Amino acid sequence: QVQLVESGGGLVQAGDSLTLSCAASGGTFTGYTMGWFRQAPGKEREFVAAISWNTGGTYYSVPMNGRCTISRDNAKNTVYLQMDSLKPEDTAVYSCATSTRDVLKWRVATSTPSTYSYWGQGTQVTVSS
Repeated sequence: QVQLVESGGGLVQAGDSLTLSCAASGGTFTGYTMGWFRQAPGKEREFVAAISWNTGGTYYSVPMNGRCTISRDNAKNTVYLQMDSLKPEDTAVYSCATSTRDVLKWRVATSTPSTYSYWGQGTQVTVSS
């Protein structure tokens, strides 16, 4: 079965950079869209970024646009999320997820959690001021 395992979270200071990794296994991800979401305490899950496994095309949320870069390594079945200029309001549990088809051209679907069939357990990112 499909498994997604995130890593790279931690405690950083405002202005720092952090790169999260999501290692995927148990499936063939060609044709899928991989996404990163985050959830802060008391808030709904929020879309951060997504990438097409096939084309490498990307899509970013407005709050993170310009401050993060999503990329993939096909050989390692791993997706990365590099975040720069982190702010305290970026504090959240960050989770990766995969759909079972490439939805990147449909922006609403790409940013909607219910589009994604498989989720990792999440990694905590805490940004201190």
